[in-house]
Amino acid sequence: MSAIPSISPTMAGRKEWLALVVLILAVTLLAIDGTVLYMAVPALTADLSPSATQILWIGDIYSFVLAGLLVTMGNLADRIGRKRLLMIGSIAFGVASLLAAFAPSAEVLIAARALLGIAGATIMPSTLSIIRNLFHDPVQRTRAIAIWSAGAMAGGAVGPLVGGALLEFFWWGSVFLINVPVIVLIVVLGIWLLPESKNPNAGRIDLVSAVLSVLAIVPVVYAVKQVVGHGLDWSVLPTLLLGLGAGWLFVRRQQKLETPLVDISLFRIPAFGGAVAANALSIFAFFGLLFFFSQYLQLVRGYSPFWAGMAEMPATVASLAVVGVVGFALSKLGLGRAIAAGLLIGALGLALLGLTEGLPSYAGIGIALAVIGLGTGLAMTLSTDAVVAAAPPARAGAASSIAETAYELGVALGIGVLGSVQTALYRAQLEIPSGTSPEAAAALQDSLASAAGELGKTDDALLAVAQQAFTHGMQVTSFIAAALLVVAAVIAWRLIPSTTPLDKRTGEPRETH
Repeated sequence: MSAIPSISPTMAGRKEWLALVVLILAVTLLAIDGTVLYMAVPALTADLSPSATQILWIGDIYSFVLAGLLVTMGNLADRIGRKRLLMIGSIAFGVASLLAAFAPSAEVLIAARALLGIAGATIMPSTLSIIRNLFHDPVQRTRAIAIWSAGAMAGGAVGPLVGGALLEFFWWGSVFLINVPVIVLIVVLGIWLLPESKNPNAGRIDLVSAVLSVLAIVPVVYAVKQVVGHGLDWSVLPTLLLGLGAGWLFVRRQQKLETPLVDISLFRIPAFGGAVAANALSIFAFFGLLFFFSQYLQLVRGYSPFWAGMAEMPATVASLAVVGVVGFALSKLGLGRAIAAGLLIGALGLALLGLTEGLPSYAGIGIALAVIGLGTGLAMTLSTDAVVAAAPPARAGAASSIAETAYELGVALGIGVLGSVQTALYRAQLEIPSGTSPEAAAALQDSLASAAGELGKTDDALLAVAQQAFTHGMQVTSFIAAALLVVAAVIAWRLIPSTTPLDKRTGEPRETH
């Protein structure tokens, strides 16, 4: 009984839960911005005429830049204050959104998306690290991170719906312009509700490590995209070596620094490394497929942008339902097995999606999306909680940046790698009839979006050939993503202990068998 007074002050109250609302609003906006553009690809293709490669860069450079800077920004948040960095990043995000909304060319839009990634990198670590400092009770923290994860997952899934609704009435730039009033709300409420926190013993940020962290991520992703999407050319080997070399130097440097950007020793803990890997792979599969799935709904199934967004709602609803089942899954299965179960459920959904994409009915697709949303949402929530809980509150920004780097790198690699795989499969399956005009053949070979813009309704038979090839590529990519989630499930099952938060008899964490 004497232990109760020492525990009760750590319980979060009404103020902390209200502050959580602001943080969820911020992370949901970032997640929406990562996927809202999916629905606008056909419209901006018609307006800006980007190449297939530029379409991929428009989609994934946001996540590339964000992932590359998260480690640095997480440490900066620990140093200057998480609330302060969140406010600075939010304002910068609003300015970058205006630039993207009125971009006159594909090149300017890519640059604007990169600036959005820089601004987003200042916001993401602050949201999760503030949660770590607001909620000290493990049960409350897991619930708060479940809601945070639901915001991220739902934001990513709602993005196409928001984009579809806007594109029904406005031009493609409206998907960025909508960010501005939301940013104003975040800044106003954040100043009022969010507490400031920082690491009182934070050392200086090592700029060499910051540069190396970026060089370790972007070149490797670029090399993979080039090989899968365009074959082995002169740029692949140098960029791959640059990325791998920078990564090796980064790890060596972190081991020597008194205050490293990334605490490499954490990865020696199997549960920590397993949680990071499970998190990244689940996001890789979910968002990598979602990017081209939105185009599939519009360009193959003929849905309008709004109805294509509505068609993806089962994944959103299911990801929100995770908040209600995460506690039950954790108490019955334990941490490692619950994460593995979520990943296996997600794999089942992806396999079902691959089987139903070629069928005329939507029912199977809707069921598959719900299963995917439930499984990946459960895995993401618990793996994120496992990563964040591994570090003390003073290093919350740095630990949060690892979890969020895994998240954003999963998004970037998912779009880049699975997107490139899908493009390669589309081109391999495409059989262009003899006699096709050079212009039409070039458009068909480039992408389905380019083919639809070139052919329009003038050649339904030729467009049907491209649609069939695209659908085949989507199905194979779905199966590949399902296989990756199975691998992630094995990693989680073997490396992450199946511990539950509380044993009813002892009050201590226990391991399930």
